[in-house]
Amino acid sequence: MKFIIRFLKDWTLPIAIVTGTIFYKFFSLFAPITPYLIFCMLLVTFCKLSPRKIRLSRMHIWLVTIQIIGCIIVYLSLYKFNPLIAQGAMICILAPTATSAPVITGILGGNMASITTYTLIINLIIALLSPVIFSFVGPHSGLFFLDSFLQIGRKVGPILILPLFVAWGMQLFTPRIHKKILSFHLFSFYLWAFALMIVMGKTVSFLINQKNPDIGTELLIALASLIICILQFIVGRKIGNKYHKTIAGGQSLMQKNTILAIWMAQVFLNPISSIGPASYVVWQNTVNSWQLWKRRKLKESEIYEKTIQE
Repeated sequence: MKFIIRFLKDWTLPIAIVTGTIFYKFFSLFAPITPYLIFCMLLVTFCKLSPRKIRLSRMHIWLVTIQIIGCIIVYLSLYKFNPLIAQGAMICILAPTATSAPVITGILGGNMASITTYTLIINLIIALLSPVIFSFVGPHSGLFFLDSFLQIGRKVGPILILPLFVAWGMQLFTPRIHKKILSFHLFSFYLWAFALMIVMGKTVSFLINQKNPDIGTELLIALASLIICILQFIVGRKIGNKYHKTIAGGQSLMQKNTILAIWMAQVFLNPISSIGPASYVVWQNTVNSWQLWKRRKLKESEIYEKTIQE
């Protein structure tokens, strides 16, 4: 039984991707509940964060600046070439840090407090800025700014901001419920897997049901997401290195909440652009797997050297 549980944990990502892709007709039916799943996952994450532990640093300011300005520059640079590629690339930069990023950072030996703080900060900033950005990009660009801002804000705000207030409210007024939610960390993990199946199913369903598919554009969107993933990883680590938080910097900028990004692309942009964050799922987890492999090899080497010395 323990072997099965461990196997499922180790292979949850590929299992979720393959299952959502094969049974896309079934999982795409659950697309309307995606916002609620994102809300629940963020709620569990924010329950782990105490307001007293939040420490804003210069590194965080640099990362936020690069993320916001970067997504705008990339979009404007690619828009004339191809609007769909521009949207797919932009959302891969704009998406906030993944709720699982602190866990990976901790395993890699990085500063968990720093990346947890950044996860909170960037979620709040994206909640405020994404309605502005989406008002000028995608289907809502034809509406008056205030109308589009309010329409998008009503959908994004409750998902990204409300979980924080609910989590901190429970810490103050219902500590027993708060403690109970903290014990649901495994439930949150499987909730994430289910949400991944849904967004992958929705993406595949849309691609298969296209009337005039443009394979070339779709491959370029996937390629753009790969380049962006690598660049964010490198730039994040370089910034983090200046503040002696190399791992936290790299994970903060590179590891994205891809489920949220796919949902945003499908709702607020051209759905084809969701290929960007859908591909990003594979790229970022490939980078994470490589890092974890290197970390494991380093530990094995250290143990071996210690054994020889003794």
